[in-house]
Amino acid sequence: MIGKIRFYLWAGLVGFILTFLITSRNNLWSTSLYRALIAFAVWFLLALLLKWVIDMVSTPDTDFNEEEDFSDQASDEQLGNRLDLTTPDEDKELMNLIKPEPEKDQGGDDFVPLNPPKLVSTKEPEELAKAVRHLTEQ
Repeated sequence: MIGKIRFYLWAGLVGFILTFLITSRNNLWSTSLYRALIAFAVWFLLALLLKWVIDMVSTPDTDFNEEEDFSDQASDEQLGNRLDLTTPDEDKELMNLIKPEPEKDQGGDDFVPLNPPKLVSTKEPEELAKAVRHLTEQ
């Protein structure tokens, strides 16, 4: 416990010194000291929070006992306590999706190519040239 508090105090002291040195160039010493004290509190709390998060993540869950025998017919007390993250083997289905079997009926009679209508101008080329000249003059 003493080691944890010492860690928090060192973190706060680092924040205090950094803030005091950075702010003392531009502010009065009393303003710098006030801001450094606030930084001490903030760094202390951040270290406390960081240590708490690390302890929560690194501590294994003691409620779950791996040696228990989980059967398909669990009692009412055990329902919802175990999450099975394994997936069933579906190798054959996946292979069928990757390499589908060719269709047996390969009749090509249903295919009809697309025949779009051709765009044909019914106007005389001289008349079209006059229209283009008229539009470019404006």
